Order: sequence, then C-alpha cells, then structure tokens
Amino acid sequence: MSESLTDSELLVLGLVSEMPRHGYELEQVIEQRGMREWTQIGFSSIYFVLGKLEKKGLVTAEKPTGVKTKKSFLMTEAGHQALIAQTLSAITTVRPTYSSLLLGMIHWPTLQRDQALNALSERGEVIQKEISRIENIQLDQQPLPDHVEALFDYSIAQLKSEADWLQKTLDYMTCKPWNT
Repeated sequence: MSESLTDSELLVLGLVSEMPRHGYELEQVIEQRGMREWTQIGFSSIYFVLGKLEKKGLVTAEKPTGVKTKKSFLMTEAGHQALIAQTLSAITTVRPTYSSLLLGMIHWPTLQRDQALNALSERGEVIQKEISRIENIQLDQQPLPDHVEALFDYSIAQLKSEADWLQKTLDYMTCKPWNT
C-alpha cells in the first residue's frame, strides 16, 4: 500500500474489519469502548471517513434493502492488507506529539514568577483529576480485553510521567532565582 491512512481512517477501518457496520454503529462502538480517550474522531466525520475509505477501495458499501435501512460498510481484501500494514506501522513508528505545554513553556519569560508557577501547579492539579477520571473509566468498563487494558494503562502512564515532570520542574523553579 503506497498511501498511509490517517488515524481516523485506521480507527474506522479497524472497526469495520470486526463486522459490517454503518456510521451510527461506529459512533456507538467508539463511545462504548471509550475510544475518544485516546483518539480524535468526531461523529460528524465518520461518514466522511467511510467515504474516503470507499474511494480508496478499502471498504465497500452494502446496498440497503429497505427504505429506512442504513448503508453498512464491509472491509475489502485491500482493506484487510492495508489494516495489517498500517497497524504494524502505527505500533512501530514514533511520532512527535505537540503539547500546548511546550508552546506555553517557550513563552515562559513573558510571565511573572507567580503566574508561571501557579500555571504549572494548576496543570498538575488538572493532570491528577484526569488520571482519576481515566482510571475510573477503566474500572467501570471491566473486564477489558488485554489490548484495551493496555491502551488505558498507556494513557495513565503518560499522564503520571507528566505529573512527575511537573513536580520536578516546580521544585526546581521554586528554588531558583527568577530569571527570564
């Protein structure tokens, strides 16, 4: 496959690989599985993504039989091969992430000391709440398949790592003389 898929395309293709689905069913699965905790796809873009996958020949639409029957999508053989290739690529490829924190830190000198330190403290509090929120979602959805459990663990570990960094940075910045 020469063209890589967007994250949204890979997500939708993977869900269609499980069974034929229409857009509303995809939205329900995304919501039920808590997938919005680790990926960005809006309900309004699901049919757009399905259309792109269909144009690429990775899914095909079943023609509805009834008047109110929704069009379901099935994965093609090309879609199956693309799913395998893109899944392997997603697992092995490291891509940079761009946190708003980095953009804020680069402009640190524009802030007064109290503003800057309070902003970091506030972020730390928000991170702790987010860790609790995700841990509660993970707990509420038990039992989870191992790979889904790993997704939640990964998100929590990232947040905990940032919380540790925030605390070390606050400790360091609090003890140092203020310089810009």
